[in-house]
Amino acid sequence: MRLTTKHLFWIKAMIHLIAIFPIGYLIILVLTNGAGGDPVQYIIHYTGIGALNTLVVLLMVSPLARKFKQGILIQTRRMLGLYVFVYASLHIMAFVSLDLLFEWSLFLQEVVKRPYIVVGMICYVILIALSITSLKSLKRKMGRRWQQLHNLVYLLALLAPIHFYWSVKSEVIEPAIYILIVCLLLLLRMRFSAKLSQYLSWLKLRFIA
Repeated sequence: MRLTTKHLFWIKAMIHLIAIFPIGYLIILVLTNGAGGDPVQYIIHYTGIGALNTLVVLLMVSPLARKFKQGILIQTRRMLGLYVFVYASLHIMAFVSLDLLFEWSLFLQEVVKRPYIVVGMICYVILIALSITSLKSLKRKMGRRWQQLHNLVYLLALLAPIHFYWSVKSEVIEPAIYILIVCLLLLLRMRFSAKLSQYLSWLKLRFIA
């Protein structure tokens, strides 16, 4: 079945529900003492994984849209990107408020001692830039620069699982799986881009001839 604009409303509604449900579930866990022995670290980890999962889903949209010829799915990328930003914001807010208790001097010390925090902040700066420029009015004003800026999502996709990998002291299997998934998704996109470039070059030569 080919999805159309009539289905877009329900697709977006489903994305909203799926994205918001884990946040509500986290609140319930915290209120009912179900967040384990260290709820602060649980919240930080939970929101970080939420951002990473949403980022992976975002990267899957274009390959799925091409594979199943469902171009309407492309219109969900902005929403998914904003949810990546929401989860990343909750992740940082939990770290700064619950773990560091807004001790900014301690935050600077943590940055010096733990390089993964620097990587995480780079990821967040990229997310801020992508979120602000996701507005249609800014997209029109920026022209080609908009696409150049939003290509940073690929750098974000590489840095986010590395941030996760460096942040864990043990149990590196989970972040390694994320790194593998992201690399595979980026490889698929690179292969498609290469084929598209070859096809466009063939068309150019054909019309010139």
